Amino acid sequence: MTTASLDHRFTEFLLESQALKFGEFTLKSGRKSPYFINAGAFNDGRKIAALGAFYAEKIADEIKAGNLPADIDTVFGPAYKGIPLGVSTAIALTGVHGMEVGYTFDRKEKKDHGDGGMMVGTQLTDGMKVLLVDDVMTAGTAVREVIPKLKAEADVEVVGLVLSVDRMEKTKDSDTSAVKAVEGEFGFPVFAIANVREIFEAGRHIATANGEPYVTDGIKAAADAYLDQYGA
Repeated sequence: MTTASLDHRFTEFLLESQALKFGEFTLKSGRKSPYFINAGAFNDGRKIAALGAFYAEKIADEIKAGNLPADIDTVFGPAYKGIPLGVSTAIALTGVHGMEVGYTFDRKEKKDHGDGGMMVGTQLTDGMKVLLVDDVMTAGTAVREVIPKLKAEADVEVVGLVLSVDRMEKTKDSDTSAVKAVEGEFGFPVFAIANVREIFEAGRHIATANGEPYVTDGIKAAADAYLDQYGA
């Protein structure tokens, strides 16, 4: 029996969780997209545990491929959406893949009482290897905001960033994708559990309850037209 690929299994999970929607959606960038990935759909223990397991599997694959170091000290998820991602990924890396790894996230405002500070979880110290996790990158704004916060805490090494989905879109100001722009700017690799082209291809082979493919000819045509216009 052939095991389905990671991107195919992840697409099934997105559809089952109703995190992948088709229609017309206005993005933060102002673009009108025929699809939308809603991280808020991962709203119970089963779903967030499964999501963390997908992140951990992707990380383990990239470690095996030599693209990430095996001695990651902590998984960092930027507040707020990245917090459950960081925690669930660290749990899965420890429980499933036998890695001893911490989790860290930032506060939106510095705490001036109790233990104080900007960071929660594993505290950052010089020389630590930090892996970032986030959901979907559109412009890379969140990364540009979080790197100075990390560097202000300690002289850490950011070893990479793992996303759930790469939308494969060019930035507003260039023909370069947001992922490639971040890699070029910061010098660490960016990985995604799946990219939109993989998701749409998988969706052609995943059936709804009435036996129709989730990704119909019309949905595929709309997605192709969008990527022809905005894809990098």
